[in-house]
Amino acid sequence: MTSSNDSGLPSLAVLAERVGAALKERKETIAVVESSAGGLVSAALLAVPGASAFFLGGAVVYSRRAGKALLGLTAVDVAGMRAETEPYAVMVAGKIRDSHRASWGISESGAAGPSGSPYGDAPGHVCIAVVGAATLGRTIETGNGDRAVNMDLFARYLLQLFEEALLARSN
Repeated sequence: MTSSNDSGLPSLAVLAERVGAALKERKETIAVVESSAGGLVSAALLAVPGASAFFLGGAVVYSRRAGKALLGLTAVDVAGMRAETEPYAVMVAGKIRDSHRASWGISESGAAGPSGSPYGDAPGHVCIAVVGAATLGRTIETGNGDRAVNMDLFARYLLQLFEEALLARSN
């Protein structure tokens, strides 16, 4: 688990440019599931010139109803599982990857704030995942209750984890 108020991460635009360039170079594709980042990851990736070469689609899944409608999640898929956990983040990343026939699926699920989640997670709690040639999951606690700050951090942490997966695959 990572905890940080000062992430030290590059901007969302810089991270998106780097992963977009890597995806274009490799001729690989991505699909995205977001919750508490509210579409910031998809927007950042789509802002990269030539995004149509790698971005296949995304969904903001902010409720069980949205999960069912946008990802086709069933009661069996989520049995014994709740959002805002690494297993959930990995599962939905895999679902979006498979449904879009993408090389990679990435996802985040968390509590941006200013209050915690109905599950008891503190504001600033997020679980992120990457599914593709490698599967990675991580839980992050920002320790911050500022919703807008957390949304940006969640998006940046997700793209950073994805970049780590891409770099690990090339080594």
